[in-house]
Amino acid sequence: MPIQSITHVEFHCADADKAAADLCADFGFTPEESGPEESVARESGAERAVSEGPGATAPGGVRAVHLRQGGIRLRLLSAADPAHPVADYVARHGDGVAVIALGCTDPQASLERAERHGARVLDRAGRLVAGFGDLALRFVPQPPETGPEPQAGQEPQSGHGSAGARSATGTGTGTLLDALDHAAICVPAGELEPAVRFCEAALGLHRIFGEYIEVGEQAMDSSVVQSASGEVTFTLIEPDTGRRPGQIDTFLADHGGAGVQHLAFRTDDIATAVRTIRGRGVEFLSTPGAYYDALAERLGGTAIPVGTLRELDVLVDQDHGGQLFQIFARSTHPRRTYFLELIERQGAGTFGTANIKALYEAVERQNAVASA
Repeated sequence: MPIQSITHVEFHCADADKAAADLCADFGFTPEESGPEESVARESGAERAVSEGPGATAPGGVRAVHLRQGGIRLRLLSAADPAHPVADYVARHGDGVAVIALGCTDPQASLERAERHGARVLDRAGRLVAGFGDLALRFVPQPPETGPEPQAGQEPQSGHGSAGARSATGTGTGTLLDALDHAAICVPAGELEPAVRFCEAALGLHRIFGEYIEVGEQAMDSSVVQSASGEVTFTLIEPDTGRRPGQIDTFLADHGGAGVQHLAFRTDDIATAVRTIRGRGVEFLSTPGAYYDALAERLGGTAIPVGTLRELDVLVDQDHGGQLFQIFARSTHPRRTYFLELIERQGAGTFGTANIKALYEAVERQNAVASA
């Protein structure tokens, strides 16, 4: 019954082919001929796409494209009919994460547990429940530990590390990105604690971290919940409405309620990943020089030289297990409600307090530029 992993993430898009092409060109994803789980039949009412190459159109007019890199599997859907649930999602929220598929040892038992603890069932046959706002959760069979497809001249590898350890699959296999490290989900004020209780009771996750962040006159509260396997991690964030409105308030207003603010992809070599992806034209959020000036006093030595971190705008923090390195791509979403993160973990299993504040400040700077 326990939830073991995130097997795939489904995006609803205005144009699945274009969104897929951008992810391939910018971040190194490759098309798959079959979907992330062949038994997935009705994501938010969509008919399952027929496997006819990396992209296919189902009888209901839904276009599906499947992508993979390392242990990350994405499913992108678009629909021409504006009345279709996929198109309706896009009209309300813009392109975004609509479904997270959770690999379980017993998907039916996981569905029943979630329902007992108040989860609203959206599709019983498809084991789909409401999660946070219009973000749905699907319980699917846990796939075998196959790891990524080996590159030419390499031996196959299996498995990938938990969120608190370096992955066994990574740039050594010819991929830039290894696995989905976590999903950051914004919820309205007053809904953080109920969301944590839902994750604990209905999904069997456990709260591992929490932080109240203040940036000037703004503030937000956050909790991190994780599966026992360490492979499913949600960072839940709510705004403090007693303070001046900030980026979380803006997300909720522009997105139209709760939803995924960003996905974090894990890599074993963040410097190479950033240089490669930046070379393809992707912009990342910048970090003030003062942040790096204070690193020696705050952390002592860093596993990646400070000069490299400064050059690349990579953030660093540490916990009892080791260090973590993070960087956030500049949002290209028309509503500025979604972006991607790259993260390298060298033993660290949590989230550095200083990095959370630095992210908040960086997004504030981006929003200020965008609104100028």
